[in-house]
Amino acid sequence: MGKIIKARRIKQGLSQEDLAGICEVDRSYISQLERGLNEPSVSKLFELCEGLNMKPSDFIKLVEIEYEKQKSD
Repeated sequence: MGKIIKARRIKQGLSQEDLAGICEVDRSYISQLERGLNEPSVSKLFELCEGLNMKPSDFIKLVEIEYEKQKSD
């Protein structure tokens, strides 16, 4: 999940601070998410997706693809 958040954030040209501001969380929370040290609640996931300009369903699909890749390694 963290790899996807980070990749999308960078693609959008956002810093961790920018995304944190949009989601009304601390920058360290975004860092923790990106490093896999924390996982967002469902409501926070929706806010993250809004900040990343994507549908939650599209985000979950990317997570599913990444999960399947890791499972097959």
